Amino acid sequence: MTTFMLADTTAGKISAQFTHLRHQMGAPAIGMVLTLVVVCEERHQYDSLRAATDAAREHPSRIIVVINREREEPNRLDAELRIGESTPGEVVVLRLYGELTDHADSVVSPLLLPDTPVVVWWPGAAPDVPSKDAVGALGQRRITDARGLDDGGVKSLVTRAKGYAPGDTDLAWSRLTPWRSLLAAAFDQPVGKVRKGLVEASPGNPSAPLLAAWLSDRLGAPVKVTDSSGPGLTSVRLTLADGELSVARHDARLATLSRPGQPDRNVALARRQTSELMAEELRRLDSDEIYEAAVKRFARTYKG
Repeated sequence: MTTFMLADTTAGKISAQFTHLRHQMGAPAIGMVLTLVVVCEERHQYDSLRAATDAAREHPSRIIVVINREREEPNRLDAELRIGESTPGEVVVLRLYGELTDHADSVVSPLLLPDTPVVVWWPGAAPDVPSKDAVGALGQRRITDARGLDDGGVKSLVTRAKGYAPGDTDLAWSRLTPWRSLLAAAFDQPVGKVRKGLVEASPGNPSAPLLAAWLSDRLGAPVKVTDSSGPGLTSVRLTLADGELSVARHDARLATLSRPGQPDRNVALARRQTSELMAEELRRLDSDEIYEAAVKRFARTYKG
């Protein structure tokens, strides 16, 4: 992998350097399917970039990491370019100082790959309305992560619902994909009407109310959330006329599926890495109407 540092530079010089490095390596910029813009704080940079790079092995991308630094310093743009065999695509880490921190979109725009989709991801703090953020407006998809917030992020889901725009999603929802698939499969055989439900999770877990909202919407029954010792989501219990259908996970890998009149069955239900969640989200660039319905339903019932 080749790493190249540019201090006090411009977007034009960065783009020219990418072209130079590509030709120097004999590998012109082809085969990349999207631009992934990661907006994060310095403390999140390492983990976020690693997750984005791993996801890019499935979706070769130009990854642009935007880090706003000290607002009080003179205007300056520093860049770190990475390209090579260990990087599936191209990576540029931008550090913005001074008034540039208010105009990150003007720095990012010239670096977007032409005629390819743009995805914007905030691993930590994110704007209240991502689609109206200057950088967020550049993307067809906008990915936030309620769990990445210091307070757990449940309240932020209400804000996301109020400012929702097509293309928005949250990794708290992506974490539910295996749970939703397993629960949907449990209804392949008739089990009767669900009277009520309960989702158990560690306190403040933002995925739990989204799962409860989705279940309530799909089953037409009240589904509540209660705390457990965790980690993360631990169980879903649905009360039926002749018993209980439940999925209980007691470790990070396996869960037990129980249905009335049938023997319990162990099923794979592993907790997934952020890179896997991002790879899933990058597979689709259309709007997620099911997430929209779930987050808006939760916001209507939230009593925080």
